[in-house]
Amino acid sequence: MAATRRPIALAAAVATVAALGATAFALPAIAASSPAAAPAAAPKLELVDGKLEWGIKESFRKYIAGPIAQGEITVADGAQQADGNGVFTFTDGKGTYDTATHASDTAFKGSVRFEGHHGVLARQLGFSETVFVDDPERGRVDIHTPGLRLPFAGHPLVGTAWLLDLEILELTVGDVFARQDGEFTWITARPEWVPPRTLQQYATAAEVEALPGPPPGEGWLYAWAWEDEAAGRVRARAFPRRGGEGGIVEDEATGAAALLLSAHLGRALNITQGRGSQILTAPAPDGTVEVGGRVLMAVRG
Repeated sequence: MAATRRPIALAAAVATVAALGATAFALPAIAASSPAAAPAAAPKLELVDGKLEWGIKESFRKYIAGPIAQGEITVADGAQQADGNGVFTFTDGKGTYDTATHASDTAFKGSVRFEGHHGVLARQLGFSETVFVDDPERGRVDIHTPGLRLPFAGHPLVGTAWLLDLEILELTVGDVFARQDGEFTWITARPEWVPPRTLQQYATAAEVEALPGPPPGEGWLYAWAWEDEAAGRVRARAFPRRGGEGGIVEDEATGAAALLLSAHLGRALNITQGRGSQILTAPAPDGTVEVGGRVLMAVRG
């Protein structure tokens, strides 16, 4: 994890290094010399095992966790947060202390993630899944439906990989590898990352197409049938069947369900879903599955 660097004033630096022991931050005495002697350059002290407490603003922490942002604060990579939405502690600090300027250049381990409003915005946008790009250079993304946060989703990540043109997208469940192959964009993911879906096979593609709406029941349903089993061609439709999902009755392209189906059948598939979305899949020997498709820019804003 990339360390966080920040200048620390003298008082904070003293407090930080106090935990190292009295000798670690003792300011060295400058040896007496004759008046004509040139002053020696002020030495820099090496700091190790430092600790930093950083609170940000209490009002901001309360806002993130409150009813407006409806968010959460997540610490990782060694950082800790005090109980009751308290301050943050970063450890294993390493750096230097300048005895002349009383400035410290110290790197600490740990990260803090503040998240809010994503679910609200996803509900306003009204798409089945919405990807929020938290860091476009690193490819760190977050996925939301109008009602909940997802650990993984297939077709929105295909679109994100195409848009950002990166080889890796960072999710909380793991890194998703991406590649471009002509008009198709591909991502590689693991079936265990996918939230539960029911894969229900119908006798014919015509039966799938004739479904008037979601079949009775609860939970995600992926209705599918062979169009041409020998060629690996599948006809599918996807129904979230989730309460409070902003009126989304049917998903037009569900890469995550296509990934599960490909892993279940153990073969590459060419899936036609919804009103004509094309999803390609290719399982690999290591248990991962590639999911690919074409991407078009629909809206700029």
